Amino acid sequence: MKKREPDQFFNVILNSIADGVFTTDNDGKITFMNKAAEEITGFSNKEAIGHYCFDVFRADICQSRCALKETLMTKKEIINLPATILKKGGQKVSISISTAVLRNERGQIIGGVETFRDLSVIEELKKELFEKYTLGDIISKNYLIHNIFNILPNIAESDSTVLIQGASGTGKELFAKAIHHLSRRRIKPFIKVNCGALPDTLLESELFGYVKGAFTDAKKDKPGRFALANEGTIFLDEIGDMSPSLQVKLLRVLQEREYEPLGSISPRKTDVRIIAATNKDIAKLVNDGKFRDDLFYRLNVVKIELPPLSQRREDIPLLIDAFIQKFNAKMGKQIVGVSDQALRLLLKHDYPGNVRELENIIEHAFVLCRGDRIDIDCLPKEFTGGQEGMPPFPPLKEETLFKRAEAEIIERTLKKYGSNRAKTAQELGIDRTTLWRKMRKYDLL
Repeated sequence: MKKREPDQFFNVILNSIADGVFTTDNDGKITFMNKAAEEITGFSNKEAIGHYCFDVFRADICQSRCALKETLMTKKEIINLPATILKKGGQKVSISISTAVLRNERGQIIGGVETFRDLSVIEELKKELFEKYTLGDIISKNYLIHNIFNILPNIAESDSTVLIQGASGTGKELFAKAIHHLSRRRIKPFIKVNCGALPDTLLESELFGYVKGAFTDAKKDKPGRFALANEGTIFLDEIGDMSPSLQVKLLRVLQEREYEPLGSISPRKTDVRIIAATNKDIAKLVNDGKFRDDLFYRLNVVKIELPPLSQRREDIPLLIDAFIQKFNAKMGKQIVGVSDQALRLLLKHDYPGNVRELENIIEHAFVLCRGDRIDIDCLPKEFTGGQEGMPPFPPLKEETLFKRAEAEIIERTLKKYGSNRAKTAQELGIDRTTLWRKMRKYDLL
């Protein structure tokens, strides 16, 4: 039987794989393209061979960073570089690219090879996942947050005053905005005032405005935030820092729906939805005589308590992914994720600054990251304890980030309740049978 040429075997093999493959000569002209590459790009083998790869591949990185050209120049492989190509019919396709040089039997470089994987299905699944766990700009799969998600439309439909309590960085403003955008007032302004950032006199003029002649520099009338927010929503952040004298004036707004600008002798009516937020225990401030009880009762009509990030660790991978997308767009980078070692540290941290602290950590990592993945040496030194040389953790193998996070939160909750499964299941919002099944799955029995 006649022996086949090696090239024939290679062609059979390359045409049988799901990843797209094409080869080029040293000038960048295509010499071979497999069937998967034809399907992904929409160009046939005959249409592609002899043409420059950028005429066929049409990737968004062709002009800024041609992966194959870079490999031919540096002689270094590129692995899993994210990109988007324009298919023959005009559709955009998300892919990941890997490149290497081609050498002949004498070791001379005769061109390059590029393999690429269609990520459309993965991107679609990620999109569905984010839609499932997203409300506005809020991302969470935590059951406590989802309990709030479930009642938020009902809260938004009413005009009742809302008090949002939670530690700094938990996302109080995001929830206030979500309520506004779900309400009938959505087409009107959403006005934010930080009550802890200004002294009394400035805060009063900011809230209520002033009339011409109210003080020396008052050359003309100036509307306050309540006037600007009319028919919309005003968000009073850090309400616990408001002085007693201003508390009285805010109480009048809540009771009478009217206020007086500085220097005015006639009241102004207002139609505004008030959402207040604080990182303090207002009930304790009332008991200590630092906050008016009548104002507290007016504000505390609907109360939302936001858990700290340490109680919703399963959200950390979701938030990391969202911040990576945000900073990729902002900084023009193409970081695809975090290493297993970095992720383990990120999952174990207690986050006294909550979601805002995590976002700052990822932004810091983006500044230092030179590759396509955030590693431990990209994280802040105070976060890692300066342990740059620590031995690598074993890889996560086939566990997804979400499974790893789920195992972490179950293990921590079990420790919190001394391995009491009933209390653990109650806090996690699942039944005991489900908890037992997950404990068995993650070797926590």
